[in-house]
Amino acid sequence: MRDDIVVFLGPTLSEADARAHLDAIYLPPAGCADIVRAVARYAPAAIVLIDGAFAQRPAVRHQEILWAIARGVAVHGAASIGALRAAELAPYGMIGHGLIFRWYRRFPLADDADVTVPMAPAALGSRALGDALIDIRLALRKAERLGLIESPLRWQLESMARSLHFSERSFSRLLTAAEKYSELSCQREALKGWLRAEAESQKRVDAVNLLKYLADPKINRSNEHHPGDFELTESFANDMEYFDLLDTLLSND
Repeated sequence: MRDDIVVFLGPTLSEADARAHLDAIYLPPAGCADIVRAVARYAPAAIVLIDGAFAQRPAVRHQEILWAIARGVAVHGAASIGALRAAELAPYGMIGHGLIFRWYRRFPLADDADVTVPMAPAALGSRALGDALIDIRLALRKAERLGLIESPLRWQLESMARSLHFSERSFSRLLTAAEKYSELSCQREALKGWLRAEAESQKRVDAVNLLKYLADPKINRSNEHHPGDFELTESFANDMEYFDLLDTLLSND
């Protein structure tokens, strides 16, 4: 076991921005078997799950996170699928951070797609090609609190965002659709200017705060990690065999 930290990162935050906060091994969004592969290759002290792959390949499995925890690796999650998995696996030792993690813990039936955004292929930097519903909702509510928009427009835009498939959600699409409400043009323009100049992505805020936390030498993290038991299931063994990782899974090294 080394002191390295492996971070799975994609559309939530660029690698260049992340490196400004934490020196780590940065990998593209995690899919099925990527955590097992990272533990075998890097033997890290900790894994940070922020972004995950979906649609094009199977998502990162709960079992591989539990396997890593049982191997003595601290697994942290925040912002996107990391927050979702941490909320699901907190009772088993995964460590969650940030507002989005707490929201999923409080509302366990919340939709996974609320944090999902379409993204470019890993070869093109996995950059976001849209906006997550949770960021849209939080931004609209803040704009209402600031007096930029009134409740009816916030409600209309939020309902519109909910009705869209995640692959089609973006602030620009919502604002274009809202142009049909000509009587609300002043509010719409105020919102557009604020989104461009000042609005923050909660996903990005949670990810940055987690990286800063892990970089802080004053934080004693030795008591955070409690390795649990791991029970290998037949379906997980079959999945890892497909990825040629079954021997890694069964190894005691």
